[in-house]
Amino acid sequence: MTDLTRLTIADARDRLKAREFSAVELTTSYLGAIDAANGALNAYVVVTADKALDMAKASDERLGAGKAGALEGIPLGVKDLFATEGVHTQAASHVLDGFKPKYESTVTQNLWNEGAVMLGKLNMDEFAMGSSNESSYYGPVVNPWKAEGSDEKLVPGGSSGGSAAAVAAYLCAGATATDTGGSIRQPAAFTGTVGIKPTYGRCSRWGIAAYASSLDQAGPIARDVRDAAILLKSMASVDAKDTTSVDLPVPDYEASLGQSLKGMKIGIPKEYRIEGLPPEIEKLWAEGMAWLKDAGAEIVDISLPHTKYALPAYYIVAPAEASSNLARYDGVRYGLRVDGKDIADMYEKTRAAGFGEEVKRRIMVGTYVLSAGYYDAYYLKAQKVRTLIKRDFETVFHAGVDAILAPITPSSAFAIGDKELAADPVKMYLQDVFTITVNMAGLPGISVPAGLDGKGLPLGLQLIGKPFEEETLFKTAHVIEQAAGTFSPKKWW
Repeated sequence: MTDLTRLTIADARDRLKAREFSAVELTTSYLGAIDAANGALNAYVVVTADKALDMAKASDERLGAGKAGALEGIPLGVKDLFATEGVHTQAASHVLDGFKPKYESTVTQNLWNEGAVMLGKLNMDEFAMGSSNESSYYGPVVNPWKAEGSDEKLVPGGSSGGSAAAVAAYLCAGATATDTGGSIRQPAAFTGTVGIKPTYGRCSRWGIAAYASSLDQAGPIARDVRDAAILLKSMASVDAKDTTSVDLPVPDYEASLGQSLKGMKIGIPKEYRIEGLPPEIEKLWAEGMAWLKDAGAEIVDISLPHTKYALPAYYIVAPAEASSNLARYDGVRYGLRVDGKDIADMYEKTRAAGFGEEVKRRIMVGTYVLSAGYYDAYYLKAQKVRTLIKRDFETVFHAGVDAILAPITPSSAFAIGDKELAADPVKMYLQDVFTITVNMAGLPGISVPAGLDGKGLPLGLQLIGKPFEEETLFKTAHVIEQAAGTFSPKKWW
């Protein structure tokens, strides 16, 4: 029998239904792979082996009875931001030490309702704040990719670095992730996987630890476009517990794959040709345009004039919302408590000990921009810029553009502990330069592997779509995937 962990979700689904192997056998294969690799990669913060095998046994019973769900027996990893009932949920933060919720997030409940199996919780940047997965209380995740001729350990991107690394290293068939400013798409690009940030409101945020509530959105990371489409279909839903979730039918995204691109207009934003863009990224972008043109799409130049203001506006809005959302972690109700001489002292000591440096930095920035005297100058102005960014996209889509093709990252994966980035947080924030506009405008965006750079590391391309037109992104990304092929790291772990 071939290594079961190498099967895509689509293949595993079909072969499980054909009873070629059992869900228990598939789950056992993944648990063995995690056991062998997690010491080197640090992708999982907890492995739920007993729970996984129990879920797999239940899946085998349903498969045998002809009552299989859409994801019956498929083993998945869950980002540590999603609440999982009775299982470690800490957002990779010390402040939530020992927290095991009594409830399940809507997105993960949707997956279990479809028969998926939970392998464990995946490492991430603390409270989803980071672009490299180095801010986790559990230490950095190691990218399964290495540059040719180098043994240097690379970041997998962030904040969903554990999700991306686990999928790329065959430690789960697919994974849940979240994207506030690029946290699905950037790690997908760094690991040669596919990640989609759906339209804001497509997936419920209930039961997901909040970073910035108006920007956060759940989505999948998978090995190919088809698997991402399968996962999103099961993850998406309206939810009475989340008033920002939208009551629209969830399409069969998989059915859109293979559809013609003839008559489609693909926009190329001139503002994304930033100063110092590496030639390899430029070349890849041009290749992407050629592939889509060959498939029958028309390539048109577009302008998104307020793009240059997106990064500073984002780093006002997101920290402002974070400072408000993270005020609840005070040592009173759950998680870490450091005793003090009075309640104010206990608050201060708990938060000082519980949060890492990056989270503290963003809370401080957010508190500052929301403070009296600065609210209008910063936060209100950033919200106005956000409206202009959204209007840029609306103007382009109104003019007949169906989707936008752009780079996803300014480089391939960089080294863990990169001194230049560690010394200057702003340089790290620039990693998000191509991704944050999508969150600011609430649009869907997908990252698809498109090639390797000169060091043999994966690079991705990004497609941005109209609200709730994820089907357009899937069919277009599928064309790029067919042209570029899929990429796997050489096993060293």
